[in-house]
Amino acid sequence: MAELHLYDVLVRPVVTEKSAVQSDELNQYVFEVAPEANKIQIKEAVELIFEVAVVKVNTMVMPAKRGRRGRNWYLRSRQWKKAIVTVQDGQTIELFNL
Repeated sequence: MAELHLYDVLVRPVVTEKSAVQSDELNQYVFEVAPEANKIQIKEAVELIFEVAVVKVNTMVMPAKRGRRGRNWYLRSRQWKKAIVTVQDGQTIELFNL
């Protein structure tokens, strides 16, 4: 298995209403991450890129969503991996506070 580069671990930030509430009230930030990334790699990437102290990382695989037109099934969205990163109290990631 090839080693992931630091910037290949985090794919994009996930900005939704729920993630905005989490960042404001719980110091949690949501990212789409590489499917083969583990919690240790995610923690190191967030700490080095955003210069914050990570307390906890939760990961989950979001299933693909299927749609239907008549009798035909199709994929509306692909399967992806999500990470919820909790940072120390008093620290923020400015990317989300625009």
